[in-house]
Amino acid sequence: MSERETPAGQRPAATPPTEAQRAADPAPAEQTLLEQMGGVSGLAYSAVPIVVFVVVNSITGLMPAIWAAVGLAVAIAVWRVVRKEPVQPAISGVLGVAVCSFIAYRSGDAKGFFLLGIWTSLIYGGVFLVSVLVRWPLVGVAWSALNSLGFGWRKQRAALRGYDLATLAWVVVFAAKYVVQQWLYNAGETGWLAFARIAMGYPLTGLALIVTVWAIRRASKIAQEELAEQEAADRAAYARHAAPEDGPGPAS
Repeated sequence: MSERETPAGQRPAATPPTEAQRAADPAPAEQTLLEQMGGVSGLAYSAVPIVVFVVVNSITGLMPAIWAAVGLAVAIAVWRVVRKEPVQPAISGVLGVAVCSFIAYRSGDAKGFFLLGIWTSLIYGGVFLVSVLVRWPLVGVAWSALNSLGFGWRKQRAALRGYDLATLAWVVVFAAKYVVQQWLYNAGETGWLAFARIAMGYPLTGLALIVTVWAIRRASKIAQEELAEQEAADRAAYARHAAPEDGPGPAS
């Protein structure tokens, strides 16, 4: 059916992008990674309950600080829903503050509020490191799964190295958070724990994101080059097969 014969109100179906085309477009990388953390505003919102918890705890005590942090987290979640922002980061923020507050309540010490983040950093760092050692770097696995790209990049040494470096960047981030915050926890420095959690969150996460985006761009470029080489080889093979064979003509 020609374009003029297409029924009114309907458009010709768009051809879905191929695997290589999706891999070759690294523009969504930054958006996808930031969206997983709730965007730039999500990073800012996550810091507010921590600051409130520490300030209220220093003024009035642990229980008022817990209620203030949880209440503020819920208020932020409602605000984000009203503004029609992504719901998942808002829910995660409330759950995170609630769990941290519960640990602080059970331990009877304000520094317990930061214990979940400390051990989470250790676990995440270990998982990311193991993924590199077994040659399934989590940055590459996550990006491929999110965009249905497959795992052909594992056969491309340059692409695999890029994803290894990106994954190791996250290992360094998690390891730094664990070492510094565990030391402050043992020292009982609740105020400095809050400062370290916020200060190390933004700069180190931003640095890891830069390395991650670079790795995705590098892997995409390699995929494009290999696709072009494969297409050229296929065209050459087809041309050889289609060309008439040289030789004597039919006997008269």
